[in-house]
Amino acid sequence: MDRIKALDVFVKVVDTCSFTRAAELSELPRSTVSAVVAQLERDLGVRLLHRSTRRVSPTPDGEALLERARQLLVDVDEMETMFRFDGGGVAGRLKIDVPSRIATRLIAPALPDFFRRYPEVELLIGVTDRAIDLVQDGVDCAIRVGAGESSSLIARSLGEFEIINCASPAYLAEHGVPASPGDLARHWIVNYLSASSGRVVPWEYRDGAELKTVAARSHVSVNQADTYITCAVAGMGLIQVPAYDVRHHVQAGELQEVLPQWRADPMPIAALYPHRRQLSPRVRVFIAWMKELLQGV
Repeated sequence: MDRIKALDVFVKVVDTCSFTRAAELSELPRSTVSAVVAQLERDLGVRLLHRSTRRVSPTPDGEALLERARQLLVDVDEMETMFRFDGGGVAGRLKIDVPSRIATRLIAPALPDFFRRYPEVELLIGVTDRAIDLVQDGVDCAIRVGAGESSSLIARSLGEFEIINCASPAYLAEHGVPASPGDLARHWIVNYLSASSGRVVPWEYRDGAELKTVAARSHVSVNQADTYITCAVAGMGLIQVPAYDVRHHVQAGELQEVLPQWRADPMPIAALYPHRRQLSPRVRVFIAWMKELLQGV
């Protein structure tokens, strides 16, 4: 195996803390991965990894090699891309992870445009509404909505989603149209459970400079966006949701906006990727394309 590939295998072992997982990501037998790292250690004359039955971690020499190896791999990737397709093409496999509604409502319908621009990119789309470990799962870039938690990942802002309050006409005919946040005490809402914490996301609204929360009754709590919206259409109560996500329901008369002057703050949307000095061309063009796509939402 050439030295560049060997370094790539070594980086995967460190990032995943596992020979087995690194073998899966590299599409190699575990024995080959172990042999590659052992040969690197012999060639360099140093021990690179601490090995135990439960965990693999880098030695000080391994840490030093890791930093240089990451940069070298990025440089090689950039160099190879420069000389593909008359120097102008972007090619290769790009693995992304996106929330379900963004995948269905925004990305999938726009894919013909993406592949007209970048026909040599192979896109692997994972769809989840929860936080994942990008390194462990071999993901190049993830799209996430909402306030980010502390992370070793780099976050690049893509914009914001406007949030509206809405309910079905049938629900409003039965329970009345709320005129102010104070009216919510006698209404029903559909609770949304955070994918990361499992806790109910509070009903919020902006009152001047202050962001306030309201307690309201609920028959049902869900942790998935499709079900959340469907419950509202079925008349189970009010919801707070990105406007783009229910625009077709509002236009069809299945949902109606309420309390337009008391909306929650817009939700930020960002692209997340592992820390490195340079982005691969594939990730860079995908992030730029997503930012352009979201400008029209």
